[in-house]
Amino acid sequence: MTTEKFQPAFGQQVKPAEEGDREDWTDTGTVEKGFFSKLQDKGLGKKLEAIGVEARGISPVPVEERQDTQYFKIFFIWFSANVNILSFSAGTLGPAVYGLGIRDSCLTILFFELVFCAMPAYTSTWGPKLGMRQMVISRYAFGYYGVLLCVVLNLIGICGFSILNCILGGQALASVSNQSLSWTVGIVVIGIVGLLVSFCGHSVLNWYERVAWFPILITFVIALGVAGKNLGEGDFGPATARDVLSFASTLAGFTITWTPVGADYTTYYREDVKSWKIFLYSYLGLILSIIPIQCTGAAVVASATTVPLWEQSYSNGDVGGLLEAMLQPVGGFGKFLTVLLSLSVIGNMAISFYSISLNFQLFAPIFLKVPRYFFSTFGTALVIALAIVGQHRFYDTLVNFLGLLGYWAAAYVTVIFIEHLYFRRGKFSQYDPAIWNTSSLLPTGIAAVASVILSFGPVVPCMDQIWYVGPIAQTTGDIGFEMAFVVSGIFYIPFRWLEIKWRGRL
Repeated sequence: MTTEKFQPAFGQQVKPAEEGDREDWTDTGTVEKGFFSKLQDKGLGKKLEAIGVEARGISPVPVEERQDTQYFKIFFIWFSANVNILSFSAGTLGPAVYGLGIRDSCLTILFFELVFCAMPAYTSTWGPKLGMRQMVISRYAFGYYGVLLCVVLNLIGICGFSILNCILGGQALASVSNQSLSWTVGIVVIGIVGLLVSFCGHSVLNWYERVAWFPILITFVIALGVAGKNLGEGDFGPATARDVLSFASTLAGFTITWTPVGADYTTYYREDVKSWKIFLYSYLGLILSIIPIQCTGAAVVASATTVPLWEQSYSNGDVGGLLEAMLQPVGGFGKFLTVLLSLSVIGNMAISFYSISLNFQLFAPIFLKVPRYFFSTFGTALVIALAIVGQHRFYDTLVNFLGLLGYWAAAYVTVIFIEHLYFRRGKFSQYDPAIWNTSSLLPTGIAAVASVILSFGPVVPCMDQIWYVGPIAQTTGDIGFEMAFVVSGIFYIPFRWLEIKWRGRL
């Protein structure tokens, strides 16, 4: 890694950290050994690591350990994570909630997702260059303590998606059994299978995502082939700008929220990899999975109003029941395919549980001593419990949840992109890896946190949610995430400039 002086974009000399202040950048802290460390020393951790379980948490991956050259694997991480019934259900919101027909829903999905997918694809390129997880990189803008705001919101988002995945998978399993298997049992089964993959860590995660997508994709193709004759435009009126923008806001909440975990899955790639390779693999993995599956969901639900069996099965937002109804013409084989679709959420949940385990470690230094897989287990238990509680309010939860996530994610993206592209001039050499865990040498985070919080002032009147419609949104539709993009940037540039001038360093 090059060692040029750290300077902001506008050329002011900044003071690098003193050698005595810097920590060993691969050090995880100086906390005395506790229960988990002793457990590791007694051999449990070593046995788990011997069979391929990853123990490393948020501590940076040293350059000598970043040796993976199979860059195509990140394509399958993103592809498998999004070829599932959660992406399908996000597409259904176009006709089901916003009254958009097939053409209008699919065009909205296509044009907005082409933009949204570029954001997590870009942060994926940061992992190999820095060897750090995304929330650790975020400390270089939000500071040691300020990043906790991002961690909390990120955990809410990741856990929320995992809850929705559990509910969808449980619905699909229950529909196959003609409801003799309860949604609750289905939720538990899906949650445990997701844990098994994420528990093992990076290597197993990459292997699973490379193979999991194929049977799921074939199942979706068969479902479309069987149900294709029933697909057709239902009784939908002309699209309005308000409906299109509100649907786009929901899509933003679905896709942009991958950005705060983008670097989590690329930290083991070689440092000298060309960034465009990681970006291209990531971008293709995202758009080739999200856009077709969301369009499929929109087309099926828009057609459901003309197919009584589909409409009945889809009552109360039962996506699993709808898929089972689509596959009924192929009899028992259709039930088998529905089971495969229920398991499609595992690819998404596995990387979600993996990122949950990393995010927990940022809360306190003591958590750095806890192996990553313990947090995967805790996160799974939490998700299963909440999914069981909220299983019968899926659609209300999905719409409200995705809309709100888009607002914070938009502000977060603006802050970290401005920090990287403007203040650090797009150069990874401007990130001093020695200070990743030193609060006094990292930015204070005041500029970043203030920018995110203050951006919500203009966002609120632009919100269009089931429970609240702002005065501006009544005319324009939901433009909250666009407002968050713009306003957070307007605040961040002068705030961060003042912070740098005051401290004398980035």
